[in-house]
Amino acid sequence: MFRLRLTRTTLAGLCTIFSLVVILPGSIAWAQEKFPSKPIQIVIHSKYGGGTDTTARMMMIRSRRVLGVDMSVVARRGGSGAKAHQYALGKPKDGYTVLALTQSHLYTIARGKSPLKIDDVVGVARAMDDPTFITVSSSSEYKSLADIVNASKTKALNWGVAQVGGTEHIGLAQFAKVAGIKFKVVPFGSGAQMVQALMSGAIVATLPNVSEAGSQVKDGTFRALAVMAEKRLNDYPNVPTTYEAGYKVKTSTTRGYWVLKGTPQDRIEVLSKGMVKAMKHEVFANYLKSAGLTVEDSVAGHEVWTKHIKEEYAKAENALKDLGLIK
Repeated sequence: MFRLRLTRTTLAGLCTIFSLVVILPGSIAWAQEKFPSKPIQIVIHSKYGGGTDTTARMMMIRSRRVLGVDMSVVARRGGSGAKAHQYALGKPKDGYTVLALTQSHLYTIARGKSPLKIDDVVGVARAMDDPTFITVSSSSEYKSLADIVNASKTKALNWGVAQVGGTEHIGLAQFAKVAGIKFKVVPFGSGAQMVQALMSGAIVATLPNVSEAGSQVKDGTFRALAVMAEKRLNDYPNVPTTYEAGYKVKTSTTRGYWVLKGTPQDRIEVLSKGMVKAMKHEVFANYLKSAGLTVEDSVAGHEVWTKHIKEEYAKAENALKDLGLIK
């Protein structure tokens, strides 16, 4: 009778082979799985038809082709992003659930009203960087940024904002801090109502985005005293920047896309490259151009966008503390 002699070396070899048989099939399946291979959800925190929804749908026009799968928009409204965050937490971290981000999400996290922390946010791609004007009406007595700063040294003027603790309010608070001025905020609930209030004379000044007030600046309805940015905008070469005046404060409304921490890095890279390529196409470029923006200044990939998100969060956290809205 043949007898197999099992040495210690033979046993070790058999164990190794057995482990490969057990582990390898699953590993091969994961490595060979194509991503993406099924529809991707873009989760928004606001109403259908709004700016975030419209931007997402414009992004998706070419992203569907580049990524090779269908994409849909899902709205989870409530809590200024908190409901969208909760929804995402109930989904697998597999790259098929992507959230649309505006600064509102960051303010919600900073104020402790979200189930997430800022380290849970991983940027995928930035779609829009919409700078803020400092504007007055064309009939205003203030002809320059220096004029309104000097007037505000002793008297708090009425400035319109969309909401308390929002982008305009935070930008104004930062500007006021470095310029040493006083101010009062009048919240209107939306950027459109804020712009309308300036047109009616209900407020002295406001901080609309280029996309909100660019046409009024061009037709002379509004006087843009400055753009809160480091460099002048190509379409508004005569509007000076806050940096030129010595105030190193910049404010913009940003829109982009992110996933939860724990999503595989290779999938984040696929999404980022695909979305950036899609948003550099003339379809999305023309959408940005219609709002007075450019692909070069707006669209960015994973690394740039993630860094930008963290910077915006730190800025918001400091401003909210100064305003007494968080401890």
